[in-house]
Amino acid sequence: MKLHRITPCLWFDDNAEAAVNHYVSIFPNSKINKIARYGEAGPGKPGSVMMMTFELDGHGFQALNGGPMFKFTEAISLSVACADQAEVDHYWSRLLEGGTPSRCGWLKDRFGLSWQIVPQAMERIMSGAGAARAMQAMMGMAKLDIAALERAAAS
Repeated sequence: MKLHRITPCLWFDDNAEAAVNHYVSIFPNSKINKIARYGEAGPGKPGSVMMMTFELDGHGFQALNGGPMFKFTEAISLSVACADQAEVDHYWSRLLEGGTPSRCGWLKDRFGLSWQIVPQAMERIMSGAGAARAMQAMMGMAKLDIAALERAAAS
């Protein structure tokens, strides 16, 4: 993994390993690089995962089992740029497993992390003459539907 000056660190209570395994199973070009475990000095249970470094589609992340003090909020989300509707459908369904949908392509996964599943066509759709109509259509969607957004923009 190429070391980056800035790497997102995701704080989990005690399920970082399950979350990382789930995420790595969804995205291509993904892998777990290192796992550090708590020792006898704690504060976690000896042998349990303390920190993991991993890649999602080649981007580096860290995951920490830090305890229940902090929770994810929608103030931070991971945005997935999708080439087409098939990718939108794939990432939406896999990340939504056990989670909750929101509006406008947002969802919260079963670990509490927020994701935006966004078609790459959004930039084009939202910058044309029909952007206001497309925005209105998007506000009524959970998972984004590229064809419906294009129809709204064209009408």
